[in-house]
Amino acid sequence: MFFYFKSIKVYDIENVVKNKPVLLLSNHQNALLDALIIAVKSGRFSYFLTRAGVFNKPFVAKLLKSFQMLPVYRVRDGWGKLSNNEAIFEACSKLLNNGASVVIFPEGNHSLKRMVRPLSKGFTRIVFETLETYPTTNLQLVPVGLNYAEATSFPDSASIYFGKPIAAKPYYLDDRNAAIVKLKAKIQAEIGQLTTDIPKANYEVTIEVLKRLEVDFLNPKAVNTCVASNLQNCVARKVVSSSVLKPLFLVLLKCAYVLPFLIWRYMVKPKIKDIEFIATFRFAMVIILAPLWLISLFVILLLTLGWHVAVAYVLISLCIALLAVKL
Repeated sequence: MFFYFKSIKVYDIENVVKNKPVLLLSNHQNALLDALIIAVKSGRFSYFLTRAGVFNKPFVAKLLKSFQMLPVYRVRDGWGKLSNNEAIFEACSKLLNNGASVVIFPEGNHSLKRMVRPLSKGFTRIVFETLETYPTTNLQLVPVGLNYAEATSFPDSASIYFGKPIAAKPYYLDDRNAAIVKLKAKIQAEIGQLTTDIPKANYEVTIEVLKRLEVDFLNPKAVNTCVASNLQNCVARKVVSSSVLKPLFLVLLKCAYVLPFLIWRYMVKPKIKDIEFIATFRFAMVIILAPLWLISLFVILLLTLGWHVAVAYVLISLCIALLAVKL
């Protein structure tokens, strides 16, 4: 993550309570990278509810489960599979009763559009079933806002905002339907303050104007204020002059990792149908092919030119990567 992102800014991390069960409820824009940022920046070892479709292949399923990811089934996965959610929700309730942290993306899908989509009621079911089964559980709900400067670009920058914890018990009402509506509205409103939330009406026009105004999408409060003012009260982001050496280091980066770059550019990227997965697959290339490439070259240079050259090459390659991303 350090080598992939130019920066990841974390705000209000103290809101993620350490000694109580926590349900982290986040917006969902950038596929797997959303989960990874929460995993490394939340300060809690969390379990993640993930759409069941990505568990179809046995190897991938085993890998994801080793990362504490649990499959959630939707109607599109088949009516017969929805019953599998019973065991998953029961497992979440047990985890929360034991003081664990569970992450849910309540929008139910991902999209790079800078808005909070209507929340599904699946997370409310986990909340209320946990309180019903384990009435003494002091469950805390923490809204999370993930923001990206430009999710499909490399290198990208991100910011993550943690909202104030919300005690779940006051929302446990006798009228379950009323409780669901109330809780969904509360969480949607909270997430909407932690990430850019552009109204669906005239979205395309609004986003184009915001881009022309060069607003800082890593500062959702300022962007939302701009949108609420009918694009009148807008502040442009502070432009930090890029180093004149950055283009050079980007070229050197492609040269140093030429094979992984060519595989990504001509074999992997053209096959990605959904733009939401571009960053996920690019990140996978970074953490898998790049190290393999370096190790291979290290071995070749070690056997042919000696360890001095091999070590020097690896160190220079890592420095190039770091400068290309961070400058």
